[in-house]
Amino acid sequence: MHFRILGLPAERFAPLFALSDAELAALGAVRRIADARERGYPCRVSLADSKPGDELILVNYEHHAVASPYRMRFAIYVRKGDETFDAIDTVPKQLRGRTLAVRAFDADGMMAGWDLVEGDQLEGAITRLLAEPRAAYLHVHFAAPGCYAARVERA
Repeated sequence: MHFRILGLPAERFAPLFALSDAELAALGAVRRIADARERGYPCRVSLADSKPGDELILVNYEHHAVASPYRMRFAIYVRKGDETFDAIDTVPKQLRGRTLAVRAFDADGMMAGWDLVEGDQLEGAITRLLAEPRAAYLHVHFAAPGCYAARVERA
């Protein structure tokens, strides 16, 4: 089964980088400069990890704006100047090597299935979950912190 992985829309976050730190704080967001940690901070637009010195915004984002009990929002990082990841049958390096929670949702935003996998096994989870007839799309989360990582659709 072919699948499409999508990052968040870059244009939604680009204006944040022009705001002052005080303006960001009023929105509940903060500016960060990436340090040299082993794995960078995961940008949800490009689905790539940051490199030391990259400018990031940490912001609360509603990634599952549905009228169901599964409505969700959480903190995410976005990196300045990145373009939206959008690829068919390609898993970005960012998702490899991390433990992932993959959740299937139906057209009404109700959970239709789930799996917990290591990133190098993501394709198998995608195939299993999208085989569920009720599954309209998947959300991938970083399992330990629980934050949203990416959306997966049938291609």
